[in-house]
Amino acid sequence: MKPAPRPRPHTMFPRFGSVAPPEAPPPLPGTAHAIGVPVLALAATVGGMGVLFGRVVSRLVRLRFDRDELLRNLYKMGVKSLPIVLITALFTGFLILIQAAPIVKRYGAHGLIGWAAGFGTLREVGPLLTALMLSGRVGANNTAELGTMVVTEQIDALRALAIDPISFLVTPRVIAFVLTLFFATIYADGLALLGAAFAGDTLLDVEPRVFFNGVTSGLLGLPDLFHGLYKSVAFGGIMSISSCYFGLAVTGGAPGVGRAVNATVVASAVGIFVLDYFISFSSS
Repeated sequence: MKPAPRPRPHTMFPRFGSVAPPEAPPPLPGTAHAIGVPVLALAATVGGMGVLFGRVVSRLVRLRFDRDELLRNLYKMGVKSLPIVLITALFTGFLILIQAAPIVKRYGAHGLIGWAAGFGTLREVGPLLTALMLSGRVGANNTAELGTMVVTEQIDALRALAIDPISFLVTPRVIAFVLTLFFATIYADGLALLGAAFAGDTLLDVEPRVFFNGVTSGLLGLPDLFHGLYKSVAFGGIMSISSCYFGLAVTGGAPGVGRAVNATVVASAVGIFVLDYFISFSSS
């Protein structure tokens, strides 16, 4: 009786002379897949912001928010942002006059320099630049704080203590953000006009009295001021909701916080320009 053949030892290499069949490459995503994925991601983000906005409105209607947290955020967002708003607004007024100086000298329209600076500042430049500056400082900081609280499970701890995070954290920040941007826009408008008046006196020999006569001569009115203030409220709303949404949606630990901050800045800037277009178009 012949002994049974011993099994061949397993090797990870094929026998000499044999060739392993090549693996098929993965199929490339089609055009519909390449377009659909970002569209669905954008829809999910917009929908999440809408849900968060609805929850904040429901708390506002019932006055369910923490007053002490609101005061802390007003100080942190508003008072501590005054220096950067001051510098931005003054140099905005300087730049407006520097750009307008050649045209004013060519046509001798010194009496209209106040109207031109006031029109651009009150309706567009003041609220827009103030919103962009606060987006980088306040919005990013807000997202980082909420994201850190999510990563360290402080949000879960609040829920375990039967404390509503929307009422305790989100709603006071939204109110503080909107109020901060509203009053910061008024503050920036006044400083930008003062800076423009100073630059007009220095560069064009236009006295401040002549400059402010152009601002208040009747070509500008309260609707121009209110137009910029409407924008500031809308900008504050979209910036606060986006910063809170991305902060609460952080995943992936500390790197996720950085990604959320970057997403907040991008989403806020895009939202500001989109809202700016629609508000300007509806009032034109």
